[in-house]
Amino acid sequence: METKLLLHVCCAPCTAGCVERLLEAGRQVTLYYSNSNIATADEFERRLESVRALAGIFDLPLEIDRYDHPSWLGCAGCLAAEPERGARCPVCFNFSLERTARRAAALGANFATTLTVSPHKSSRVIFEVGSRWNHFEPHDFKKKNGFLRSRELARKYGFYLQNFCGCEFSRRED
Repeated sequence: METKLLLHVCCAPCTAGCVERLLEAGRQVTLYYSNSNIATADEFERRLESVRALAGIFDLPLEIDRYDHPSWLGCAGCLAAEPERGARCPVCFNFSLERTARRAAALGANFATTLTVSPHKSSRVIFEVGSRWNHFEPHDFKKKNGFLRSRELARKYGFYLQNFCGCEFSRRED
C-alpha cells in the first residue's frame, strides 16, 4: 500500500496541476496550507480561499497551519536585502518544509511541496532543503508542462492568481 502524502500547498494555481498528477498516479493526498511567509493576513486568507475551493473540487482533505508571519520574519527577515532566488529563498523553504515535515511525521505520512512547479523556484534548491527529512518526496512538478497545466486549471476554476511569492521582500521587486 502506498504511503499517504501530505502536500505542502503554496497556492491553488500552483497546486492544481500537482494534485491532478498525484491523483492520476493513485496517491492518497492531504493538502497542507502552510504559508507564514505571506506578508499580510489578508493575502494569506485570499490565497486560502482558492485553496479551499481546490480541496472541494478534488475532494481532498485540507489542513491549515497557523499563520505566524512574525516567526517567519525572525528566520528570513535578516535576508530582506537578498534578491529573489537569493539566500533568503532556501531559508524560507526550510521554514515551511520543517513545519510540513513535523505535521507529516505526526500523521505517519511522507510529504512533498508544490513549490517545485513554479518556474521562479529552483527545484534543486528545494530538494536540497527537503533532503533533511527522510520522509520527503522530491517531486519536480515543473516537468511534463506542470506549470502550464496548473495555470490552465487555475483559469478553468477561477482561482486567485497572485503576482508575487508572498513575502514583502519579493513584492518590492515587482
